[in-house]
Amino acid sequence: MADRPGDHWDRKVANGLAFLRRRLAGDYEVDEFGFDSELTDAVFHPLLRVLYRDWFRTEVSGVEHVPVDGPALVVGNHSGTVALDALILSAALHDKHPAHRYLRLLGADLVFRMPVVSELARKTGGTVACNPDAERLLGGGDLVGVFPEGFKGIGKLYADRYKLQRFGRGGFVSAALRTGTPIVPVAIVGGEEIYPMLADIKPLARLLKLPYFPVTPTFPLLGPLGMVPLPSKWLIEFCPPIPTAHLTDSADDPLVVFNLADQVRETIQQTLHTLLERRPDPFGP
Repeated sequence: MADRPGDHWDRKVANGLAFLRRRLAGDYEVDEFGFDSELTDAVFHPLLRVLYRDWFRTEVSGVEHVPVDGPALVVGNHSGTVALDALILSAALHDKHPAHRYLRLLGADLVFRMPVVSELARKTGGTVACNPDAERLLGGGDLVGVFPEGFKGIGKLYADRYKLQRFGRGGFVSAALRTGTPIVPVAIVGGEEIYPMLADIKPLARLLKLPYFPVTPTFPLLGPLGMVPLPSKWLIEFCPPIPTAHLTDSADDPLVVFNLADQVRETIQQTLHTLLERRPDPFGP
């Protein structure tokens, strides 16, 4: 029998009330890192879905390169002044992947020193970007997401858009090698235009103990309104995985680590160039 007009909304209300009862009663589970999959599915992903589908009109390709099960290290470029790219990537991957896998993001220490942000990061599956945590997640069969450019990537000027910054010391490669985990490079186009960073007020950044203090076309001129991201067109492409199982004995070899990190970096950079050619208008349909 077909649903009556009110049945759909009745179910939504009933499901919402059941969700609230479980939360208030503490009848839900989190893992050892604080990841709350129910809250992520019910609250965070729906909010991010509005952004990546409707506001950024995101197109995702190459998701078949992400394993259906077992561990993988997803390595992406970082940009955008505010690290929305990591959140958009995790939501888009979960929705587009046939197994609806969660991406466990590795974040900088600063993220986990901020009271509210730290709690949200933990609830959505994030943890500190350190090798022990990365190796524990990979050893447990999770998908782990890392952005080796760090603050150098998200804090670069608009004039340097889509130019990958240095990948640090390649710690992410060591974690993959020790666990024999494949590395999946991913290129993200669109993040550079959401908050085009025109200048960095370094004295103010030092005063506030921030890695940078951005000046964009809308911030701080428009105050809180300046935090609304510009509606750029996003393209996300997952590249073929790079195997590491044959290199597990070389996790502490600086030359092997450097060469593999450079291979990942070059793969992402070349894919960015290809995606930019496909998207001539940053704010097109």
